[in-house]
Amino acid sequence: MKPTTPATSLPPPATSGGICTLVGAGPGDPELLTIKALKAIQAATVLLVDDLVSDAVVAHASPTARIVYVGKRGGCKSTPQAFIEKLMLMAVNEGENVVRLKGGDPFIFGRGGEEVEHLRAAGVPVTVINGITAGLAGLTSLGAPLTHREHAHGVVFITGHAKPGDAGTDWRQLAATARDAKLTLVIYMGVSGAATIEQDLLTGLPPETPVAIIQHASLPQQRHAITTLGSLHATITREGLASPSVIVVGDVVRGVALASHALPAAARRRAG
Repeated sequence: MKPTTPATSLPPPATSGGICTLVGAGPGDPELLTIKALKAIQAATVLLVDDLVSDAVVAHASPTARIVYVGKRGGCKSTPQAFIEKLMLMAVNEGENVVRLKGGDPFIFGRGGEEVEHLRAAGVPVTVINGITAGLAGLTSLGAPLTHREHAHGVVFITGHAKPGDAGTDWRQLAATARDAKLTLVIYMGVSGAATIEQDLLTGLPPETPVAIIQHASLPQQRHAITTLGSLHATITREGLASPSVIVVGDVVRGVALASHALPAAARRRAG
């Protein structure tokens, strides 16, 4: 006789008919939404909307949908994560078509993993729709790639903001790895800690390493600065760049200058 495995106690599955979808709203430009994301937004009866989702994206919701803003931004007053998860579960149990609308991609620093785990533990199936993350959209908007066969063999998406009690990123170790493996570093939520990030990355990367800081990627108010690692913090301070911004570190940033030089020539060819 085969030994039996003790049954685990799982919550009963939701029987209300409600559903939940985590949707990546992209970096802000509504034209960067995927078709699948757009359909989910239009079909939702309840939308729980992150602070970084643009009004132009939310405008695609049904006029009859209930829209609840549940902002979460580092350094700002935020809706507690536990409360957001409670709202999601309540709405699903009421039979609603719930869309949790997140800036960028739900699974790249969007706490999507935490929310999926919470809902599944309550017996609620969840669908996730990816979105374009700001780290990709930001540098692309400047005409440069995140990877390049000559300059970067890979890319690392990393947060500059650690949760309380967490030591955070070992920037010195990361700098050595990025140097040896030819990696592009894309740093989210790194503006407030830029001085420390710069100091520690300089232990493994040269001060002339190119850097781009992009604020409000893809939106009409987008701003950016091109600098070097040795001047990262000074540039952010001088230019008044703030959150939400992404910082891109690596030789691929040199492509921004090449793109800016190429644009006038391309424009002249089209005119001719």
